[in-house]
Amino acid sequence: MLELKDLKKNFGGIKAVNGCSLNVRKGTITGLIGPNGAGKTTLFNLITGFYKPNRGEIRFKGERIEGLPPHEIFHKKICRTFQITRELKQMTVLENLMVIPKKQIGEKFWNPWLQPRIVRRQEKEIMEKALNVLEFVDLIKLKDEYADYLSSGQKKLLELARTMMADPELILLDEPGAGVNPTLMSKLVGYIKRLCQEKGVTFFLIEHDMDLVMNLCNPVIVMSNGKKLVEGTPEEIRKDEKVIEAYLGGSKNGNS
Repeated sequence: MLELKDLKKNFGGIKAVNGCSLNVRKGTITGLIGPNGAGKTTLFNLITGFYKPNRGEIRFKGERIEGLPPHEIFHKKICRTFQITRELKQMTVLENLMVIPKKQIGEKFWNPWLQPRIVRRQEKEIMEKALNVLEFVDLIKLKDEYADYLSSGQKKLLELARTMMADPELILLDEPGAGVNPTLMSKLVGYIKRLCQEKGVTFFLIEHDMDLVMNLCNPVIVMSNGKKLVEGTPEEIRKDEKVIEAYLGGSKNGNS
C-alpha cells in the first residue's frame, strides 16, 4: 500500500532521513521503532506532506505522492495523529468529529439560506456518523464535553475517532501510547485491532513502548541513522543483534 524508496531529508548538515526504503503492506499494523533521532517522526512528516523530501519516492497504492501538500494527501485517505494531540480545545468532543468530513455544503455561508433542507440533511448524516464513531471508541458519554477537559488518554481516543470520520485507508499513529494509562491503552489497542480486522484499515505507527509494539504490531521496522535497519516479526526483532546494539544501546551486556 505504501512504498518509500531511497527517501532523504536534510536539515542543513543534519541527515534526518538518509536513504530510507521500506514498504507497508495493506491490512497490517506495522510498527516503526528506533532510538531518539533515528528519523521516525521526520519520516511521518514526509509521508503526510508536512515536509518535502530532498530526494526519493513515496508511493501510495502505486501513485507518487511525495511533495503533495497535506490536504491533498489527506484527501487520498491517509490520516495521521500526533505525538502531542491537536484537538480543537474550545469545541465539544462531538464538534471535533463533525468538522472533519470534507465538502460540507453548509461551509459556504449562502447555502444555509439557499439550500436549508440539504444542509440540515447532510448535517444530520454527519452527526449520526460522529455519534456512531464515539460509540465505537467509548467516548459517547463525553460528546458534549469540551475537548480541552479530556484526559491525555481520552484525547488520544478522540484523535483516533477524528481520523475515523475521514474513512481512511491508512492511519499513521505517532506514539499513541504516550501519556495513556494502562486501562485506556488497552482500549486503544482493541480499537486499532478492530479497525484493522473489521474495516480493513492499515496502520503504521511509531511507538517507544516495546510491550505495546510487540503485542500489537506485525511486522516491526527498525530505523537507525535515518534509514531502515531491519524488519521482521516481533520475535525476530526482539532477538536481532543489530537491533539490540542500535536501539537498546548494547543492553544485552546489562547496560541501558
